[in-house]
Amino acid sequence: MLKNSLDKLKHVPLTRAGLAYTATLMVVMLAAFLSANNLLFLILAAMLSTLLVSRFISRLGIAGMELDLKVPEHISARRKVRAVIRLKNLKPWIPSFSIHLAGAADSGFASILYFPVIPGGASLEEPVDLYFRKRGTQRERSFQFSTRFPFGFADRRELVIAKRDILVYPCLDPQPGFEALLAEVTGELEAQQRGRGHDFYRIRPYEALESARHVDWKATAHTGDLQVREFAREQDHRVLIYLDLETPIELSPAYEQWFESAVDCAAFLAFRLAGRGARVRFQTQELDVTLPDETDLYTILKYLASVSPMRGRPAEVPDDPNSFQIVFSVDPARMAALGWGASENRGACLLGADAFPAAEA
Repeated sequence: MLKNSLDKLKHVPLTRAGLAYTATLMVVMLAAFLSANNLLFLILAAMLSTLLVSRFISRLGIAGMELDLKVPEHISARRKVRAVIRLKNLKPWIPSFSIHLAGAADSGFASILYFPVIPGGASLEEPVDLYFRKRGTQRERSFQFSTRFPFGFADRRELVIAKRDILVYPCLDPQPGFEALLAEVTGELEAQQRGRGHDFYRIRPYEALESARHVDWKATAHTGDLQVREFAREQDHRVLIYLDLETPIELSPAYEQWFESAVDCAAFLAFRLAGRGARVRFQTQELDVTLPDETDLYTILKYLASVSPMRGRPAEVPDDPNSFQIVFSVDPARMAALGWGASENRGACLLGADAFPAAEA
């Protein structure tokens, strides 16, 4: 019995007011037994009754609370998103007073909400900011109700676990080296657009050994320097992002950190390039899709949210030499031996273990 009582006390920590009240109660109890004064016994009974009533009311107020979390459809790691917490009092007639709601470390909810009163049978909604540090499927999120009502003697707490699955995409914000890589890719794509098609692209300064038949004489006369016309090629150019899932013989924290950086970079490039209207082909050992022809961007992001390294699945040989290739592999030499990075004048980037400053550190 004593052990069970101590366990309950651990779950209901006393506040400073509760400790002061308990100390006063012990003093009154000692004085009543030593003096045998009936008035002190009446005061002691009233104090004990107040303590029991406080415990009963606080337990009743925090019971019967239901929590639901409404989140957006698309959530990215390390980026705050707006969600709504819905709190319902399942007790039909009994209200709950002075309720605090806090989220555990894995809930994505770091702030504390305060509800002065929740009427019986009522539902309240409150907007909150969620923040998830890692990608993946978040299956359980812990929240804690607490109250000090009615007298503030104890901080009664109740843990609630929400089990709705939340899929968190990789981080889509730029990280060290990501924007430089994006600038290199977009620069190559713009260079590839220079051609001799029928659609006008731009006017630029004349370069040595170029044919004089493309000189724009009006622009030349206006600027005083030779200017030539450029036309967009009719051939469509595509970016191929290949994420190599083959793992080394021994997994290490450095490789796991590099793999997470590679996943974030692949998601960042796909997100930015798709936003600029480029055709993007995303390929791994188990997935091969092209957007916008075959799928949309969110198919790639959902796959990257839960992708993991695998062993015994070697990379395929490249089958599209006309695409700009971006290859993420912990062993670039192995990928180069298969023919990756040798596209026909389209450019290529082979990113190995030293590609990301964060992973390298």
